[in-house]
Amino acid sequence: MLRQKDRNQIEIFDFDHPFEGQLEPDNRWVKLAKILPWEEMIKIYGKSLSKNKGRYGIDGRLAVGAIIIKHRLNISDREVILSLQENIYLQYFVGFEKFKKEAAFDASLFVHLRKRMGKAAFDAMTQEIISISEGRKQQKQTSGKGGKPKPGKELKNKGKLKIDATVADQMIEYPTDHTLLNKSREDSEKLIDVLYAQTELEKKPRTYRRKARNDYLSFSKKNQKSRKAVRKAVGKQLRYLKRNIGHINRMLDLFEGKAFPLNQKQQKVYWVIQEVYRQQAEMYKENKHSVKDRIVNIYQPYVRPIPRGKAKSKTEFGAKIGVSLVEGYSRIDRLSWDAYSESKDLEKQVEAYKQQYGYYPEVVLADKAYLTRENRKWLKEREIRVTGRPLGRPVKETYYERAKKKKENRQRNHIEGKFGQGKNAYGLSKIRARRQDTSESWIAAIFFIMNLITYQKLEAIFSFYFFTIGKKVKNFLSAAMSLLFYKNITIIGVGLD
Repeated sequence: MLRQKDRNQIEIFDFDHPFEGQLEPDNRWVKLAKILPWEEMIKIYGKSLSKNKGRYGIDGRLAVGAIIIKHRLNISDREVILSLQENIYLQYFVGFEKFKKEAAFDASLFVHLRKRMGKAAFDAMTQEIISISEGRKQQKQTSGKGGKPKPGKELKNKGKLKIDATVADQMIEYPTDHTLLNKSREDSEKLIDVLYAQTELEKKPRTYRRKARNDYLSFSKKNQKSRKAVRKAVGKQLRYLKRNIGHINRMLDLFEGKAFPLNQKQQKVYWVIQEVYRQQAEMYKENKHSVKDRIVNIYQPYVRPIPRGKAKSKTEFGAKIGVSLVEGYSRIDRLSWDAYSESKDLEKQVEAYKQQYGYYPEVVLADKAYLTRENRKWLKEREIRVTGRPLGRPVKETYYERAKKKKENRQRNHIEGKFGQGKNAYGLSKIRARRQDTSESWIAAIFFIMNLITYQKLEAIFSFYFFTIGKKVKNFLSAAMSLLFYKNITIIGVGLD
């Protein structure tokens, strides 16, 4: 039965609220604020600022906290500012001492925050929370019988290193040769208009923009496009663009000895459309479909096509990242805008593991792209096992060995789940930044947020172990860690509560 209430909107002063009392200690933002190493994170953020030059910036905790809120909730820059104005718990999280009605700062400042907090800053923050987690583990181990290992003693290989690569797709229009040339032509026409307004020419150079636009639309509206029709449409747009570039060059010659008529943004666009024309003309003349350093977006010329061979999309457009996963914490070991073979990352990732923990991993869980002969030989020299089918004839295995191998192969799915978490929950498949440095910062921030979720879950386990159970059950933390990491249960942050 429908419960009917008065439909008239009550006055804002009649709305009952609980803000006269204290904040709820069980709120997710209150609990997260208590466990974060704010001082260390603010120091990392402060390294990008000058100590004695320039005006004072916003508070360091507000800057770091706003970035965490943005990527934890996966909302836009403007929405972060509005949420801070409306939510008292978010204001507590970023360090406000009392509720403020005005905006914390302008949303455009997020661009500068992303410039300052690049991949290195977020990796340092991740390193900080991993160090804290390792300290907790050492504290648990020293409370038992083992104690600390003797200095200088060579440690045995232990632990599991999961590695894989993925692409963080940029939020750009799917590129086709015909569409890219049409956009370049339109931008070249805008540059001609700008230059013509600053010259004394009686007549504007002819661009055939209406005819070129009609040609583009008539081709784009076709449901089925044959190869012959595509080549014909691309050739038309190439000729239109070639004519426009020639007009621009001749008009620029008129400014010899004078101030350059184009601003920095217009100069960049002009350079890009010239390079687009060169690449497209080369592919058109040689009748091929690839070229070195191919540009797929005029305003983000650093984005490259990355062949992946996935069922959903054979080619992705964004940064290719090599990632390692250890005990729920993921780190970006390599970020490249060009396609590369991920097998070259294995040695670097294994050495980074040793630098972090002081010993090599017992086993490396990777797909067959990493298991080249060179990598297998390098791992064997260090007594590191690998998952995957061995080379040569099949070796007879016991039931225990087969079961162990299947279990380890299933555990490699953890890093695939981490990619799914980033792409589905935090927008790793839709990077909206438009600069190369801010895009890299955006990607690193997403991995930092996922590590924060893991960190909070492990902190909850640690607190339960030490403050509720105490030292009566010394193996509780080990059992919990085994449950989380070795029983096919991936830590995926579905909430902070």
